[in-house]
Amino acid sequence: MRIAILGICGTFMAGVAAIAKQAGHSVIGYDQHVYPPMSDQLRLQGITLIEGYPDTPPENIDCFVIGNAISRGNPLLETILEKGLPYNSGPQWLGEQCLHQKWVLGIAGTHGKTTTSAMLAWILEASGYAPGFLIGGVPVNLGITARISESAFFVIEADEYDTAFFDKRSKFVHYRPRTFIINNLEYDHADIFPDLAAIQRQFHHAVRAMPRNAQCIVNAADASIEEVLKQGCWSEVARFGAAESNTIPEHDWSITASGEVLYQHASQGHMPPSIIGQHNRMNALAALAAAYHVGVRPKDGLAALESFKGVKRRLEILGEINGVRVIDDFAHHPTAIAATINALRSTIPSNDRIIAVFEPRSNTMKLGAMRALLADSLKEADQIYAYTHGIAWDVGASLQALGKRAATFDDLTTLTGELKQILKPGDHVLMMSNGAFGGIHARLLDSLSH
Repeated sequence: MRIAILGICGTFMAGVAAIAKQAGHSVIGYDQHVYPPMSDQLRLQGITLIEGYPDTPPENIDCFVIGNAISRGNPLLETILEKGLPYNSGPQWLGEQCLHQKWVLGIAGTHGKTTTSAMLAWILEASGYAPGFLIGGVPVNLGITARISESAFFVIEADEYDTAFFDKRSKFVHYRPRTFIINNLEYDHADIFPDLAAIQRQFHHAVRAMPRNAQCIVNAADASIEEVLKQGCWSEVARFGAAESNTIPEHDWSITASGEVLYQHASQGHMPPSIIGQHNRMNALAALAAAYHVGVRPKDGLAALESFKGVKRRLEILGEINGVRVIDDFAHHPTAIAATINALRSTIPSNDRIIAVFEPRSNTMKLGAMRALLADSLKEADQIYAYTHGIAWDVGASLQALGKRAATFDDLTTLTGELKQILKPGDHVLMMSNGAFGGIHARLLDSLSH
């Protein structure tokens, strides 16, 4: 099959392109901006990249695969529609062409999808399953975001974002998971969902299509997930949570405060100390449960987690100069920001400072939907700097409760200069954004080295 992908440089669509190429299809791709490192990775796989969207499509294309960043008015899309050329969405193409005969393990939820997917893929890899996978980040152990394999198993980060301009269902509806993790469920994606109930409805669409012998693996302490299950669930349900939680006392998978992992109240071993932060312990517990559903013994899953090296852009240490450590993280929702700061705090000396530098870049944050939660999510940091360029609402006003610890900047050069002035040995600069953040990480490291 010869396919052309519109919006190929997005993380998900690049993964689809890689899998299509590995599966033997001929792939060309279009994007408005083609630049490294994604462009280099795609070209190394033999994928032809075209910058921009011409209004004349190539000939002999069997299917145009449309990314969800592509909207009406795109010249190439308009020609495809006018000429009646065959097109599909990325998630539907993937589901129909690659996943229909696989045991799909889908990892969904507002937070932790990428890390849990990476943990699960690594557990299966280390246990000899050689799974295929598509993950919205780069697992350090595996080195790539996506691959297809001969294995019966496929791990996929199951995003609730919409599928395409012509299909407003969540992406995960197309994956038909047999093992479905729902880590947590909060309001997010304010640009496409009016409220939490709308997101829950999408999760219900996925759950209602699962067979009886499939399994939903859900966070026992999350009332929003329970509301989804009450809408109808015909599959097995396994719950996970903290052993001391009284929300649902009979959940199947538990972890104690000391890190002991329990399955149906029987000890399975201890969580490796390298899995830092309560949120990551929950991610790992869900991954262990999913691996067990396909046959991996918990003790083997725990052994694999001993060698798990994490995911790029998740508390990733980029460098340390003169005792100042610069750390990158993808956190952009207040819940994730708080969890990331707390996880970092648990690993550093008590006298060390955390300097939180964040960019409210996600669509939800740009719309100001989470402004009331922002100050509380950052309260455990010693100093807070916000980059507010292009933000229409008053970020400074939302941070007033933090007093003089918080400051806002509209210019990255000024922000970098201010950081250099106040940093001292023992400081941990935690950069948080779901984008490139204007390259501030490299700017600061370069500044500190001079």
